[in-house]
Amino acid sequence: MSEGILVLAERRDLRRRLFDVFDQAGCRHIHSARDAQHAAIVLEGRQSLDLMVAVLGDDAAQARQCCEQLRTLKACEDVPLLAVLDEGASLQPAQLPGDIAGWLHAAQIETELLMRWKQHPPTASTARPAPAPGAAEKALALLARIFATGGGGATRDATARLLFDEMALDYFAVWPLRKDGGEFPVPLLQLWNGTEPAWPAVESQALLQHVLAGEPVLCRSDAQQRVPDDPLLPLLGLSGFVGIPLLDERSVVLGAMLAGTRRGFGDMAIVEPLLRCAAARFAQGLELGLTREQGRAEGLIDALTGLPNRLLFADRLESILREAVRNGECFAVLFVDLDHFKVINDTHGHAAGDQVLQEITRRLRGSVRASDTVARYAGDEFTVVVRHIVKSDDVQRIAEKILQTVAEPLQLENGVRLQVAVSIGVSFFPDDASDAETLLKHADEAMYAAKHQGRNAYRIYEVSPEYAREHGMALRSRLRHALGNGELRLVYQPQVDTGSEDIVGMEALLRWEHPELGPISPAVFVPLAEETGLIVPIGEWVLRTACRQAQEWEQRYGLRLRLGVNLSALQLMEPKLPSTVFRALQETGLDPALLELEITESISIKAAPNLVENLQALHRMGCGIAIDDFGTGAASLDYLRKLPADRIKVDQSFVRNIGVDPDDEAIVRATIEMAHRLKRTVVAEGVETEAHLAFLREQACDELQGYLFCRPLPVVSFERLLAERQQLMGLPTAVPA
Repeated sequence: MSEGILVLAERRDLRRRLFDVFDQAGCRHIHSARDAQHAAIVLEGRQSLDLMVAVLGDDAAQARQCCEQLRTLKACEDVPLLAVLDEGASLQPAQLPGDIAGWLHAAQIETELLMRWKQHPPTASTARPAPAPGAAEKALALLARIFATGGGGATRDATARLLFDEMALDYFAVWPLRKDGGEFPVPLLQLWNGTEPAWPAVESQALLQHVLAGEPVLCRSDAQQRVPDDPLLPLLGLSGFVGIPLLDERSVVLGAMLAGTRRGFGDMAIVEPLLRCAAARFAQGLELGLTREQGRAEGLIDALTGLPNRLLFADRLESILREAVRNGECFAVLFVDLDHFKVINDTHGHAAGDQVLQEITRRLRGSVRASDTVARYAGDEFTVVVRHIVKSDDVQRIAEKILQTVAEPLQLENGVRLQVAVSIGVSFFPDDASDAETLLKHADEAMYAAKHQGRNAYRIYEVSPEYAREHGMALRSRLRHALGNGELRLVYQPQVDTGSEDIVGMEALLRWEHPELGPISPAVFVPLAEETGLIVPIGEWVLRTACRQAQEWEQRYGLRLRLGVNLSALQLMEPKLPSTVFRALQETGLDPALLELEITESISIKAAPNLVENLQALHRMGCGIAIDDFGTGAASLDYLRKLPADRIKVDQSFVRNIGVDPDDEAIVRATIEMAHRLKRTVVAEGVETEAHLAFLREQACDELQGYLFCRPLPVVSFERLLAERQQLMGLPTAVPA
C-alpha cells in the first residue's frame, strides 16, 4: 500500500511551492523534508511512496549523494524520483544520477510538475528498472535542449528536427485534431527519411485515428505485426512506432504526435518518457496557439503584443482572486507604465513605438514565472499578476528585475538605440484590497507615486500618513463604525523555534479594510483609535476574537501554540483590564497559559497608572507577559526589573540591520545575553534573510518572527499552514465534537 508523495527541498519557499501543487491536485498524503536526513525522520515506519520530488542544487556529487541516501530509506527504494533544478543552478541534466525518472526547472513547478507526475507509475510495485546511466544521461541532455527552445512556429519545427536527428527517427509528425464536421486535418509538421511518398489518406491511417481518439500507441519493434491494416507502416518500412495524444491542461485531446523508426526503438523505459515530455511541449504550443486564435476572434488578445487585453485580464484577475480566497493564498498586482513613451512616438514615429511595446512585452514575460499573468492594459500600460507569494520580498525582487531588464538598451530595426524606463505600482491581495477593482486602483495609485518620485522606480501601495493627517476627521468618523460594520479583521503571524523552525506561537495583528480606501495601515489607524478612546472597545474585540480562534485551533491540532495579543497604553491603564481578560478566557475556554499579552516598551511605567498592578494580576492569572519593541525606548532595564515579563521581543529595526550595522548587531547581541541572564526568553522580530537567521542562531536567540518564515496570514491561510505541519509530522487532525 502506497503512502503518498515526498517533496524535498532545502529552501522553504520551494518546499511550499511543491507542496501546493500536489495539494491543489487533491493529493492526500504529502510529506515535506529539508534533506535526506529529515526525510528519514518524516518517513519512519511508513510504507512505499508513490513519488519523490527533490530539488537539487549546484553540486553534482551532492546531488548523487542525496539520491543515494533517499534510496536507502525503505519507503523510497523503488519509487520514481523527479529532480527539480534550482533557479540559477549550474548543475546540468546530463550530470543527474542515472535513476532519475525525469527532471524540470524550478520555474516550471506550477506548469510542468503534475504532467511529469502523470507520466510515471502510481506505485512502487510497478516502477520500471533504472535504465543504463549513459542512455538516460543522453535522454536528459536531449530534453534540456528541447526545453531550451520556445513554443510554436519556427521553434516548434526546430524542436521536431532536434528530436528527429538526435533519436535517429525515420518518421515524425504532429497532427491537429479534426474539428467537428470539418475536413480531415493536415499535419502541422511532417518529417521522414527518404524520398517524398504518396501519403495514404488520413482516414485510412488507423494508428493516427487511434491516437487522435486519445489512446497512446507504444510499439517497440512489432508495429506492422500488431497493426497490419495501417498503410503508413509498410509505406515507410516502420517497425517501431509511438503515438502520443497532445492534451491540454484539462486532458482534452488537441492533436497527436507520431514517431517511427525502421530499426525499432531501444529501451522503452527511456524512449517513452522522453517522447511524452516532448509531446507535452508540443501540446503547450498547440494550446497557446488555439487560445490566441480564439482570443483574437473574440477580441480578447492584443493584436500587437499577443498579450491578454484589458477585458481578458479582468476576467483572469477575477478567477485568480476567487482561487486565492478559496485556497487562502496571497498574490500581487503590478501596474507597469512606460516613462515618456509619448516622446518616443513623437520623435521616432508610431512604428518605432510599436517595436518598443513588443520588446517590452518580451522583457516582461522573461521577468516573471510561467504561473504569472502579463497583460497589455491600455496604450503603454501593462499589468502583471504575481501568484503564490510567500513573502513580499518575492514581489519586490520581480519588480526590481523588471526595472533592470527594461533599462537595458533597446535597438530599433533602423539601428536607433533607445533607453527605456518604466514606473511600477504594486498592491497585494488580501492586504491592500479584497476585490479586483480596488487592487488595480491601488496599484495604479502606487505607480503614479513612483512617477512623482522620479520615475524608473517601483512603489508599494499604502495610505500615507500625509493622507491621514489631511483626512483625519473623516477617518476618525469612519473608524467609529468600523467594528460594527465588520471592517476590522485579524491576521496571524507565526513565531518559530530557532533550532527546529517549528511553529511555537503566533501574534494576532489587527487590520482595517476601509470600504473606499482599502486597507489602512495600523501605523495610521491605531494612533487615531488611541486619540479617540476607541482602542479600548476595539482591543476587547481583538482579545475575544483571537482567544476564540486560538482555542479552536488548539482543539483541532493540540499544538499548545502561544497566542500574542497587543495591549495599548489606554487598555493597560483600565482598572477593569484583568476582569476583561478573565471573561475572554472563560467565554472561549482558552488556557491562560497560552495567552501572552504584549506591551510596548515606549509606555512609561510612571505615567501609566494601574500598569504594574494590572500586569501582576494578569501574571497571577497564568497569562504570559511580553515586552514588545524592546530596545527602542529608554526604559529597558526599568521594565525588566519592575514588570513580571516572561519574554522580550527585539525590535525589527535592529534585526533588519544585522549584517549592515555593527552597532545594531551589538545591541541585539547584548539584549539576548542580558535577557538570558535574567531568565527571560527572547523573540526576534523582522527576520527576513538567511543572514539574520544565522546570526540569531549563533547568539542563541530562542524564537523568531518575520517574513523569512511567513507573512501575517488570514485565518484560512494560517489554518492551511497548521494542516501542512500536521501532514509533515504525520500527525492526525482532531475534529472537535
